[in-house]
Amino acid sequence: MNGFLISLASFVVAISVIVTIHEFGHYMVARLCGVRVLRFSVGFGQALFRYVSPKSGIEYVIAAIPLGGYVKMLDEREQKVADSEKHKAFNNQSVYARFAIVAAGPVANFVFAVFAYMMMYMVGMQGIKAEISQVQENTIAYHSGLQAGDVIFSINDKPISTWEDLSLTIISEGLKTGIVKIEKTSANGDVNEITMDLSDSSMLVGDENPISKIGISPWRPELTTRFGKFSSDSAAHAQGFVEGDTVLAANGQAVDSWMSWVDLVKSHPGRDIDVLILRDQQRLSMTLRPKSIEVDGEVIGRIGVSPWIDREALKQRQVTIKQDFLAAFEHGMTKTYDMSVLTLKLLGKLIVGEASTKNISGPISIAEFAGISAQLGLASFLSTLAIISISIGILNLLPVPMLDGGHLMYYLIEMVKGSQVSEAIQILGQKLGIIMLAGLMLLAFYNDFQRLFS
Repeated sequence: MNGFLISLASFVVAISVIVTIHEFGHYMVARLCGVRVLRFSVGFGQALFRYVSPKSGIEYVIAAIPLGGYVKMLDEREQKVADSEKHKAFNNQSVYARFAIVAAGPVANFVFAVFAYMMMYMVGMQGIKAEISQVQENTIAYHSGLQAGDVIFSINDKPISTWEDLSLTIISEGLKTGIVKIEKTSANGDVNEITMDLSDSSMLVGDENPISKIGISPWRPELTTRFGKFSSDSAAHAQGFVEGDTVLAANGQAVDSWMSWVDLVKSHPGRDIDVLILRDQQRLSMTLRPKSIEVDGEVIGRIGVSPWIDREALKQRQVTIKQDFLAAFEHGMTKTYDMSVLTLKLLGKLIVGEASTKNISGPISIAEFAGISAQLGLASFLSTLAIISISIGILNLLPVPMLDGGHLMYYLIEMVKGSQVSEAIQILGQKLGIIMLAGLMLLAFYNDFQRLFS
């Protein structure tokens, strides 16, 4: 329940911030262009907070449903406008002013992404260094010469510091060039360079994790059967087990991994398990009775202990990237550009059918991602905000009626032909846009539920 509440709260915060930034872009440029703004609303539905500026007359609203927002402007197509105010109506502005007002929303999303990434680097972004723990046989990585223990420090001359850098860069550069140049340090300290053929782009945009399909895995702490930290209500601790105990056998059978131990505990709710443990070089026989708890309608056993993690090994592989203002701003610009280009490339692959539609995520996946990143810290949450903001910016620029990009398309046509697109065409476009967006949302929700229940 706590995880759900954190995910929900993180989702509401993320969407509210990004929608406010988007609508603020429209709002600011509209006012600069002399258009009268009537209402600035964050969210839809019942107003929870309302303030009317005595100076400008603008109504500022926070509404109950935090899944969008809007800026309402004076417009003769929606209401009767007094002759003295006609010059302030949106529809009476030049096509260039209308273009700027509509484009300002997505532009604000990209500007915010730069700011979020900049703040992320200034706060300090932690990650695991780009060390390969395993290379699967008969994969592209294996045939290219990558080996376990290699640390990647450059891909196509772009510096690599963390595994996240490696993942994003190898995908973006693979989609861009097909052939990627990788510079690495091997386990024995030798520095060398290899090339990897990623011209088969389906490998990078399919259903599975592209890095796994390439054949490499990041370093992870080895999870043995040794006990780590106990929860405050731990059944194991209450029954005499202590941190550092290592499970050797249970019910007369050897236990060789943490996951097999977890499966055994889950299958014994409220039932005794005869356990052979190693403590301070001595073997002890003990009895453990897991608590019975219900998860998703199933009763399972739980003992309230996490696996022991080699903190020293983890510390040696942790990387913290922290920069001053100028360096952080430069990296924020670069990161926003790279992520925007990568998103557009993946979108292009999706449109031509080379990428799986399973890559489309909806609000459930976004909430889960936001919740996880919030628990990992401020820097991680800022990175998530930047990614969502870029995605919303790009989505809104698509030439689909009902979106900002659809209006911009109409304005470009108007610039060329010298007159507005007919009202009949715009109405038809709105109907098509509603169908397209409804289909996209249904697909996103379908994928979310597939992930949730799979």
